[in-house]
Amino acid sequence: MWSYYNTLRYFIEFSYNGKNYFGYQIQPDAISVQEELEKALSTILREEIKTTGAGRTDTGVHAKKIFAHFDTEKELSDELPRRLNSFLPPDISIERIFKVKDDFHARFDATYRTYEYYISLSKNPFTQESAWQHWKRPIDIDKMNEACKILFEYEDFTSFAKLKTDNKTNICKMYKAEWEQNGAELKFTVSANRFLRNMVRAIVGTMVEIGTGKLKPEDMRKVIEDKNRNAAGTSAPAHGLYLVDVGYEF
Repeated sequence: MWSYYNTLRYFIEFSYNGKNYFGYQIQPDAISVQEELEKALSTILREEIKTTGAGRTDTGVHAKKIFAHFDTEKELSDELPRRLNSFLPPDISIERIFKVKDDFHARFDATYRTYEYYISLSKNPFTQESAWQHWKRPIDIDKMNEACKILFEYEDFTSFAKLKTDNKTNICKMYKAEWEQNGAELKFTVSANRFLRNMVRAIVGTMVEIGTGKLKPEDMRKVIEDKNRNAAGTSAPAHGLYLVDVGYEF
C-alpha cells in the first residue's frame, strides 16, 4: 500500500462464534465479523481502519483461529489486544496483534487452511448450535474414510463449489481429509492450500450420504468428475463448521 506517509502492516490473530454473523466479510444490510472488527479498531486508533481477512467464512460458520491484516501509521501498544477485546462483542476474541512486512498479505500469503466439522451421533442438548445433530440414522465412518482417500486423486473441486461465484479457478490441493470418532461425536478434519465457497460443507454433505448408504465410497469419483454442484450432496449445516488454522511462513 503506497502512501505519502510510512505505513506499518499488522496481523491480527483472532477467533469468533459465527452464530450471529453473516460470515466474516462486510456486506450491505447484514452484520459481519469484519464490520465489528473494523469498527473497534477505528474507534481505538482514531483513524479509519480497513482489514483484509485470510478468508471469508459463510453465514453461521465459526473460526477458532483466523488472521487478518491492516495498515496504520501508528506504532501499536502491546495493550491493544486487551483494549480491543473490551470493545468487541463477547463472540469475537483477539488473541494477538503483531507487525509483519509491508507487503505480507493475510489471504494471498496463506500456505494452507484447516477446517473441522463436527457431527453429533446422539441427541445432545448441549451441542445443538455447535454440531450437526445426526442421530436418527447410523453413519459408517469407515466408508467415509474410504471416500476421503479419493479426494487426493483430484484437484478440480467444481462439484463442491457454490454456484455463480467470482472464483477464477476451482483447483485446490488437498493435504488432509480424515474422519475420527470420539464417543458419540464425529470430527472431520480437512486441510488444503485453498477452499472454494461452501466447499467443506458440500464435501461433508456428500460424505454423510456415503456414510448412510445413499452413495457408495467409489461414487465420490463420479461426483468429482461430473464437475457439477448438483452431483454432490446437500451442504451440511453451517453451525458444525470451524476454521481452525491458517498457515504462513512468517
